[in-house]
Amino acid sequence: MSDSQNNRSVRSYKGIVPQLNLSVYVDEACVLVGDITLDDDASIWPLVAARGDVNHIRIGKRSNVQDGSVLHVSRKSPSLPNGHPLIIGDDVTVGHKAMLHGCKVGNRVLVGMGAIVLDGAVLEDDVILGAGSLVPPNKVLVSGYLYVGSPAKQVRQLTAAELAFLPQSAENYVRLKNEYLQEGQ
Repeated sequence: MSDSQNNRSVRSYKGIVPQLNLSVYVDEACVLVGDITLDDDASIWPLVAARGDVNHIRIGKRSNVQDGSVLHVSRKSPSLPNGHPLIIGDDVTVGHKAMLHGCKVGNRVLVGMGAIVLDGAVLEDDVILGAGSLVPPNKVLVSGYLYVGSPAKQVRQLTAAELAFLPQSAENYVRLKNEYLQEGQ
């Protein structure tokens, strides 16, 4: 657990405090509220707003959420008993100003800058979602492809180089957050 858990960026909601696992980085200029769990080596960068107030948010190992992104959930209701939590897998890179709302993001995924992913959507493992793309509610992006557009459409299979880049992107942010932690930022 990092010292960042003690900063004012991490706030409780109805007595539930975000849980930060080993060696996470949470920038002091972001806000994490409520039922949120960050797994080992995850990082949250400036101006991210994440609210686990009416459902939960889970962010996997080595995943990063970049500057200005918004993470939220959908509440439980009689017509939707589980609501829509937000689940982000391991080795995920969420680009600047992305908006993820009540969706599921698999492992080794790149969510491009400014992309929007809506309630019930699923991005399977090994997906690249292009910058500025919109994933409509309940749409499934199948593993191994690049998707772009509004609404997002499957464009082509990912190359071997792109597949290799996905965990490397996450590892780059692990190194960067380690540098920030060493600086005491």
